[in-house]
Amino acid sequence: MDMHTTSHADHAAYVRNMFGRIARRYNLMNRLMTFGQDRRWRRYVVQRAALRPGAWLLDIATGTGDIAFEAQRQVGDLHIVAADFALPMMRVGQRRESCASVDGRRPLSWQAADTLHLPYAAHAFDAVTSGYLFRNVTDIAGALAEQVRVLKPGGRLVTLDTTPPRGPLRPLIQFYLRQVIPLLGRWITGQADAYRYLPESTLGFKSAEELAALMRTAGLVDVGWRRFMLGTMALHWGTKPGAG
Repeated sequence: MDMHTTSHADHAAYVRNMFGRIARRYNLMNRLMTFGQDRRWRRYVVQRAALRPGAWLLDIATGTGDIAFEAQRQVGDLHIVAADFALPMMRVGQRRESCASVDGRRPLSWQAADTLHLPYAAHAFDAVTSGYLFRNVTDIAGALAEQVRVLKPGGRLVTLDTTPPRGPLRPLIQFYLRQVIPLLGRWITGQADAYRYLPESTLGFKSAEELAALMRTAGLVDVGWRRFMLGTMALHWGTKPGAG
């Protein structure tokens, strides 16, 4: 699917359906595709969010809740809203939560939400996190604007996403993305088409520098990023000005 030639509604419907089809094996595929490194990256997401006990966190495009669960593990007494528009993904996360002990911590609040029209008041959250959100939306600036709107002044926006490979290893990485991942996706999930879309969305996505520029345009300050996995993943963070 070409994000540049489809409407937001059509693209959103495609993405929602795709993630619904791969929900049951989504976590397993992430572990395999990243050689288990995605867990470490999510720990960095939560650390960069700089949450304190009692804070409010919105994890948008939460999927099966990996980042939300990591925040719950790292910081006690958080109010966590785990939101997504792909309901089958959240159902997988809810089953995970029901099978795990949360040691008396607050349960996650699972909510249906569209990242371009967040159903939350302005200045509601101390941090907004996301994983692999922005490469799947047609309006990155609009999604950023909504996240900045619901952040409190001084709040942190932290996002983990893919970024196009560069340098001498680019041909090898492209082969892995375009050939190995769809084959793995077919074996593990039976949904090879989904794992053709995901690599192409990586190769066609913004560079780390371009996404950082969009974050600054959205009004965030102290924007930074860190690359992982041969430069194919990038963790970005920024702060909404005005605290104090």
